[in-house]
Amino acid sequence: MIHIIRDRVTSKQLREMLEMLETYIKLAIDTEREILAGGGAMHADCEAVLLEDGSQQEFIWGADWNPSAQQVTFESLINIRPRQNNPSMEILDPKIRERVTEITVKLLGDV
Repeated sequence: MIHIIRDRVTSKQLREMLEMLETYIKLAIDTEREILAGGGAMHADCEAVLLEDGSQQEFIWGADWNPSAQQVTFESLINIRPRQNNPSMEILDPKIRERVTEITVKLLGDV
């Protein structure tokens, strides 16, 4: 189940987002609005939910969240953006990585 998380995630939301992949959650993070969508089978599913909610694609980045390790990884097909100097599946810009981590930990960390 995909949830848009605007405030601290609840235990129930986290369990529902883990249903698809069990050990980690695919995320799309809007670094401008400081929200995320998580829980789909693909990062693009989460991205689509944020776009429908009014996010702009240029601010949405894909990542994964491993709640047991409290760790963010930065690899997703939605991150391939040559026009934004990101020709890789991995988020290359350290500032964007830091922002993605900050938002993810604030919304999903330590639950």
